[in-house]
Amino acid sequence: MSVREHIVIDTRHGGPYDRGMADSYYRRGRTPHYYMADTGSSPRVGYKDMTPDEVEAYNAGYDDNEEAGDYKEWL
Repeated sequence: MSVREHIVIDTRHGGPYDRGMADSYYRRGRTPHYYMADTGSSPRVGYKDMTPDEVEAYNAGYDDNEEAGDYKEWL
């Protein structure tokens, strides 16, 4: 878990923060989403069905990875 200003961010695999980090890591664009449980093996929740806090968590994950500069090396 991570605390960001006014919300507690769940960093679980498949959650909004995790998906934001993954999208940045793989250099995909910002497309807020998350999975109800594990990535790819549970229902996907898209932007239109996310709460403002979930979107903020996604963006925090994306921004944190951008700041860290941790990207997939495609050889």
